[in-house]
Amino acid sequence: MRRAGHVVEEVLLTMRRLARPGVSTIELNDIAAEVIKSHGATASFLGYRGFPYSICASVNEEVVHGFSGKRKLRCGDIFSVDVGAVVDGWHGDAARTFFIGEVAPETQKLVRVTRESFFEGVRFARPGNRLYDISAAIQNYAESFGYGVVRALTGHGIGRYMHEEPDIPNFRPTHGGRGLLLKKGMTLAIEPMINMGTHEVRVLRDGWTVVTDDGKPSAHYENTIAITDGDPILLTLSKEEYGPEVESSA
Repeated sequence: MRRAGHVVEEVLLTMRRLARPGVSTIELNDIAAEVIKSHGATASFLGYRGFPYSICASVNEEVVHGFSGKRKLRCGDIFSVDVGAVVDGWHGDAARTFFIGEVAPETQKLVRVTRESFFEGVRFARPGNRLYDISAAIQNYAESFGYGVVRALTGHGIGRYMHEEPDIPNFRPTHGGRGLLLKKGMTLAIEPMINMGTHEVRVLRDGWTVVTDDGKPSAHYENTIAITDGDPILLTLSKEEYGPEVESSA
């Protein structure tokens, strides 16, 4: 899973470098596919339940599962890339939201807080804590800024399959107490999806693309992690990563 995570990380670093005004999302999808192939890996998403692309390319109000196409990125957009890779039967999965040119300050803040909410949650990813401790920390942090925490979609377990048990909500469920006990060896994909407005979302006619119900922007941040005896290992974040204000292209 470290190897798969490394491939995912390389794709996201490449996307950060190349996502800029005038570049189409299908061009970026094709480049991502080549990066995955160059590492001897397979794209987790391509063909998954019929999904036709190697990355999920979501722009502005698109929360997740956006289709790549001829649409060109424009200055002021935010661009969320979700990518998975398989190496020797083991999966890695991560997502980032990038600025395209000059982005409105309130949107920059949304992206920053979404990233920070992941790290608020991952502080609880230790043996002896409970799954929903992670969920509650994400929700509490994001909602303290007045944002909507998406409830229709969750993070997930990951390993031999891209999506495994347990589901990992980014909010505290109203049932199940604090959730299952976290133990060493668990591997999880934690992925806050945070909206500037309402938490409500809907699916477009393509059957995949999820958008905010009010049309306001949404940001996405995800890493695959492994629970250890102490601090978790971030399997898709091994290199120095700057804040989202640097994850931009002029």
